[in-house]
Amino acid sequence: MNARACHDHVTVKSAVLLGCTALVLSLTGPAAQAAAPAAAQDLGRQTLAAGDGWGSDAGGTTGGSAADADHVYTVTTWAQFKAALKDGGSAPKIIQVKGMIDAVSEGCEAFVTGGYDLQQYLKDYDPAVYGNDKVAMGPQEDARVASMANQDSAIKAAVPSNTTIVGVGKNSGILGGSLQIKGVSNVILRNLTIEAPLDCFPKWDPTDDKNTGNWNSEYDAVVVYGTDHVWIDHNTLTDGRFPDSERPVYFGKVFQQHDGLTDIVRGANYVTVSWNSFKDHDKNMLIGNSDSTATTDGGKLKVTMHHNKFDGILQRSPRVRFGQVDVYNNHYVVGEAQKSDYYVFGVGISSQLHASDNAISLPAGAQVGKVLKKWNESPLTAVNNYVNGKLTDLIAVHNAEIPAETLQSGAGWTPTLRTKVDSPRAVPSVVARGAGAGKVC
Repeated sequence: MNARACHDHVTVKSAVLLGCTALVLSLTGPAAQAAAPAAAQDLGRQTLAAGDGWGSDAGGTTGGSAADADHVYTVTTWAQFKAALKDGGSAPKIIQVKGMIDAVSEGCEAFVTGGYDLQQYLKDYDPAVYGNDKVAMGPQEDARVASMANQDSAIKAAVPSNTTIVGVGKNSGILGGSLQIKGVSNVILRNLTIEAPLDCFPKWDPTDDKNTGNWNSEYDAVVVYGTDHVWIDHNTLTDGRFPDSERPVYFGKVFQQHDGLTDIVRGANYVTVSWNSFKDHDKNMLIGNSDSTATTDGGKLKVTMHHNKFDGILQRSPRVRFGQVDVYNNHYVVGEAQKSDYYVFGVGISSQLHASDNAISLPAGAQVGKVLKKWNESPLTAVNNYVNGKLTDLIAVHNAEIPAETLQSGAGWTPTLRTKVDSPRAVPSVVARGAGAGKVC
């Protein structure tokens, strides 16, 4: 990663960066915060630079950069991590995650209660027996709900205001946990490898999908809910050890155990999502999660996404409702497995999506018009985007190929909070060098 890419998107407090340095810490727990080497401290004390997306507006995003020595933690277990989040309330804090910490280290069996048994659940709610005219009810559904509640309390971690969470070195992060950035302010997540939570107890809804039934799961990897000023930078988010391609099929439907990777919802505002790698996932990112939340979301959901790589993502990169969302210099790679049923940009109610200077790589036979997906009549701006190295008018191609979903051009605003905009022709190589965990300095 070149020097410009390293330094044009951060401001550094209380130290001088010496380049992209592998971070090595001595082990400390949440109750014993020994001072870490300067290089490790630097990453935790970096703040979002002025002009770097919506997260830099209205006061900017500094996370826990002002933490005193008593509120700098190094954690190696999920229990230590949750304890560090709670310690000190909303006082500025830096939590350094060392190694891959597992929120479900004892496996799904540890959450089972009430006699829940998947095989019995499948017998009880087999459509040939139970039908498709009512939701699942009965002892096994009750046991599933109780078991799910156990998992819910175990894997969710509430992130307080004024917090920076950083991974140490190139291979640190969280397995199976759900970071809940909910109703707070000023949070930074950086240099983390995050494996999406696996819902141990998906719900079968016989009435879903036009009464053909469907499996529905809970748990997003990262939830930004009613929170302002968040910077999500240089992380790798993926299904990891549990890809959807390996999920079983029951009742003719995939046993879906994943939800979103990063959802930004319920009045969240001033968010910058930069230099991340999103890989091998179905439902990636909602910005606004309901058509009925105008009173909460109207005038908010201001999000910037730049220099991210989306590889093997089926949908929602992002799907937008209500927000002014600036999406530039991202690289979208659609694989053979996704090409028949994919979309990149979802245009929802009252959305003001501005998508420009992105690179999109499609396999042979993929329909270019599917890059855009329309749910509501919301004009968007989509200019200077390249598909397979060729300048492409995404709206014109979409309207020609999918005339039943004609889109209007013109989001009604022009982004100003941008750092250097790379040529979309260079985006694939620039993003490949710089996006994801282990590539931050």
